[in-house]
Amino acid sequence: MTEDLNRDRWLADLRAKVDEVVASEAFARLRRGALLVDVREDNERAAGTPVGALGLSRGFLELRIEEAEPDRQREILVLCGSGQRSLLAAEALQRMGYSRVSSVAGGMGAWKAAGLPVSAGALDADAAERYARQVLLPQVGEAGQAKLGQARMVVIGAGGLGAPALLYLAAAGVGHITLIDDDRVERSNLHRQVIHADARVGLGKAESARMTLTALNPRVRVEVIPDRLRAENVEALIRDHDVVIDGADNFATRYLLAAATRRLGMPMVYAAIERFTGQASVFDPRRDESPCYRCLYPEPPSAADAPNCSEAGVLGVLPGLLGLVQATEALKLALGIGQPLVGRLLTYDALGMRFRELILRRDPRCPGCGDEAGFDGYVDLERMCAAAR
Repeated sequence: MTEDLNRDRWLADLRAKVDEVVASEAFARLRRGALLVDVREDNERAAGTPVGALGLSRGFLELRIEEAEPDRQREILVLCGSGQRSLLAAEALQRMGYSRVSSVAGGMGAWKAAGLPVSAGALDADAAERYARQVLLPQVGEAGQAKLGQARMVVIGAGGLGAPALLYLAAAGVGHITLIDDDRVERSNLHRQVIHADARVGLGKAESARMTLTALNPRVRVEVIPDRLRAENVEALIRDHDVVIDGADNFATRYLLAAATRRLGMPMVYAAIERFTGQASVFDPRRDESPCYRCLYPEPPSAADAPNCSEAGVLGVLPGLLGLVQATEALKLALGIGQPLVGRLLTYDALGMRFRELILRRDPRCPGCGDEAGFDGYVDLERMCAAAR
């Protein structure tokens, strides 16, 4: 009894400080330009939220409201499940200096009862919980997470670069991942290709990676293609994807990818490693100013100048770091946020623990994208690389 009285007094005190509006009036004010903030938790909003509302959980309201709405004179309406949390949230906003704050009486229950428009939740309950910390980012949110769920990315190779990139793309919720790799797991791979396991030595890398990814996130569809990119299949295998992640370990594949992504208008997220150093960039033919891979390497270097890992060796953690850079760039491209590594080459020296950024401009004389560049066919690219080796 005493607890009920104390609760009633607490609510009465809050209502004396905070204006309340009925749901229909809140909707009218929303249409006139007020900001409606739904302070319910992510899993509650997954079932639906008022059309036009900003989802911002109560626990993060004070931390994030200024980024979402810096104007303290704008009218703000706060909604929760039943109308109690919104009173607390409205009071908190008043203390922060927001002068026109009201709570929606009855919360989401009253909103639905009034027949007001509700948008279907962008995320179901599992997704809302799984991606909760990522959805908190204003640059992502529920809409961005849903966009990742619809994204299609193709990763070339489940090796040193592909392994970490694949793990984090799947964990982030990329909806469709195509993995192209015809190699098999060897014990010498395991110090750097962390997507595989000792028990899978001898198994195809594509299938081994699929097993790990589906165990990590069963929501992601992983399509495996145990084949090698060649002149006759490169376009067919990568088309219909949003982003191409280059995890190849040979120049022939990279030159094929560079030409195909340019012809298909697809961004290519590039990285390469050797011993203790690595580099990464993004080549995006959708941007007029973007260079291509052949602006960086017009012709393939000789085997002596660019040995692979089996010939030169590699520090196990090195491809992990560069692969994560690739995953980061791919997610940024899918979300349309940040500044991608277009026109920039990021280099890393593990021994010195130094990052450097070099400007990489489009070369008007580039044989791949220059003013007079022509396309003689993928077979010629394979022959060119074979001659260099």
